[in-house]
Amino acid sequence: MEALLEIEKIKQLKARYFRALDTNDWALFAATLSQDCIGSYSDGDLSFDGRDAIVTFMRDNLSGDKILTLHHGHHPEIDIVDATAATGIWYLEDTVLALEAGIRIYGGAIYADEYRKVDGQWCICKTGYKRTFECSEPLDAQHSVLKNMFRDI
Repeated sequence: MEALLEIEKIKQLKARYFRALDTNDWALFAATLSQDCIGSYSDGDLSFDGRDAIVTFMRDNLSGDKILTLHHGHHPEIDIVDATAATGIWYLEDTVLALEAGIRIYGGAIYADEYRKVDGQWCICKTGYKRTFECSEPLDAQHSVLKNMFRDI
């Protein structure tokens, strides 16, 4: 039963990670990562050492009203290694609306995470994904943004 409770805590951690990305809550996003977290995104094309580097990249590239994101993490496979370590595999479905470029990018990926328990709290200490597919299409009159939490339309 204890393992199930720890798995649920890790699921909630990853949910906060995705929500923080999509709402530009960079303090919350940082709180999900260990100080020494390693991030490897887009099949390793975007790699970062340390929480500060990951947060800076995400904040600089995903903030504001010109880039809107949607991250869904599905089908978690979480293994508790010991009292302070766990691993997880997640299926990612994501959408990025690049409003200035006028495109929608969407796709799927497989996340592989490592988690560490520090002072009684789980954090992500290694994260990254490999794409299963990625597509793009133009945003036009038929595919326009009707609502944007970061500005009035």
